[in-house]
Amino acid sequence: MKRRSFVMCGAASLLGSSLAPVRAQERSSGIDGAAKIVTVGAFTPISGPVPFYAVLTNAADACFKWSNDTNALGGWKIRYVTFDDGYEPARSVAVTRRLVEETGIFALAAPIGTPQTQAVIPYAKEVGLPMIGPIGGASVLFSERLSFPLLPDYGWSAASNLEYALNHLKLSRVALLWENDELGRSAKAGFDRYLASVNKSAAASIPFEVRNTDFTPHIRKIAEAQAEAVILFGSNSNLAAALKSADRIGFDTKWMAPFFTADPTTRKLAGSLLDGVNFSSWLLPVSASDPQVKAYREAIAKYYPSDPVGVFGLNGWSNGMLFVKGFQMLLSSGKPITRENLVAVMETMRNQSVGGAKGVSFEPGDHRGARQEAIIQATSDGGFKLVRDFSPYPPQIFNSKTA
Repeated sequence: MKRRSFVMCGAASLLGSSLAPVRAQERSSGIDGAAKIVTVGAFTPISGPVPFYAVLTNAADACFKWSNDTNALGGWKIRYVTFDDGYEPARSVAVTRRLVEETGIFALAAPIGTPQTQAVIPYAKEVGLPMIGPIGGASVLFSERLSFPLLPDYGWSAASNLEYALNHLKLSRVALLWENDELGRSAKAGFDRYLASVNKSAAASIPFEVRNTDFTPHIRKIAEAQAEAVILFGSNSNLAAALKSADRIGFDTKWMAPFFTADPTTRKLAGSLLDGVNFSSWLLPVSASDPQVKAYREAIAKYYPSDPVGVFGLNGWSNGMLFVKGFQMLLSSGKPITRENLVAVMETMRNQSVGGAKGVSFEPGDHRGARQEAIIQATSDGGFKLVRDFSPYPPQIFNSKTA
């Protein structure tokens, strides 16, 4: 399954009036200087176990279409080509090879999946293909020179949740419920590292399987441990199920969860039980008055009106906007429009607002994009509000691969 669009993307603040020279040989690498078109691509799971992730790709596409109307890149347009990979890493590699060798893309823009992007790295290194805004969270993505992720490692987010519970809510007994896979193990690693740095122990640390629908046994253990707060790292449905189990047995505690569960999808599953839940988030709330977040809401309503306006979409939009910001920097630099020069200018990005993310920076050897998180809270009116502004990740949670 294939989708193509001829679009240009960028926030209103991106001027891009200075155009760099284009070498003829670069036309085979996604650059058409005469027509002022740059072609980028992505693998996306239209089929397979997570077809709803297409919302991410739709939002990136909406970003490109919307910004075409703003002429933010001085006449340049982005041609966005996506192929279905079924959320299978081997197919992601095949899709990327096809995008490079048949479509002739300049870069990957907002490709979806942590293991999928990891699988593509060897081929990307072979051909020098930049990966801008891969939607995944793994340590290798932050240390690979061609990769520029916005998403944090889940361990950093878990540590941010924990730091807020201990230092701002003044709680001392915090439990972790973690999904028994790479997502949950990453969260546990950051949680454990931060606890060790402050000489504390977890009230409880309990794994669960992604398909869990009844968390009663888990909640009973946490209640017995007298946990004052529970940090859950799992899916939207996992959080909703855990809240329901706690409600059934009458266990009252503070709840915290990662950014991707601060979404209308979770509200539909959990109802009023979501009220008061806190979320560490590298993204502003979707309801924020920030101009770039407002632009996201308006673009989705225009280009994908059947898609929900939520954190999944803002995630995709922001990762698409990262390519726009990087390409605008390349145009303004006056350097030849090459893949290598895109990588070089991306490594000079400092403290930028990109979609719903703030303080985005990259530098050589350190490709952590979103270097800070806020805490947002589910409200009784069905929305989400900012309860703590963006703060840097606790420095003690970084290891030698990501520090």
